[in-house]
Amino acid sequence: KLNKNESISKVNYEDVISLILKRNPVALYQGRSEAGPRALGNRSILYDPRDKDGKDVVNTIKNREWYRPFAGTVLHEKVNEWFDMRGLKESPYMLYAVKVRKHRVDEIPAITHIDETCRVQAVDKSLNPKFYNLIKNFYKITNVPMVLNTSFNENEPIVCSPEEAIDCFLRTKMD
Repeated sequence: KLNKNESISKVNYEDVISLILKRNPVALYQGRSEAGPRALGNRSILYDPRDKDGKDVVNTIKNREWYRPFAGTVLHEKVNEWFDMRGLKESPYMLYAVKVRKHRVDEIPAITHIDETCRVQAVDKSLNPKFYNLIKNFYKITNVPMVLNTSFNENEPIVCSPEEAIDCFLRTKMD
């Protein structure tokens, strides 16, 4: 976490969740880089999916058009309660856009697209225990078992090095 002196300090789940609950986007850089074009919890910008203005906040950071949707990363065991998976057994890589269950649409406006779909990543503890535990702790506080998750980048490829992460963070409107 960067403080006023721009030094690096350790963070815990409570620190990250506290920022998200205050409607602050969180740039997350941890562990090994993911393969492919998706942010799967190691190179991500996270935000509160419950914020009706969430799309605008994150699109401003990423310099994206207003209509571009965001993904939700949900606890694997809760995915069917929130999304109509249409027979999919899993969605660990954000490859599928599925319908948000009708009674849940208003609860997660930042990740619900205009057609009431969401590109879903269902995270399992065995695949990414730190990211899973972060979301589980968010769920304990909010009763929403997911976060908005988008790639940690602006208009370039996902950040790969600590230097790229810091450059992107400082260049964008993240606090």
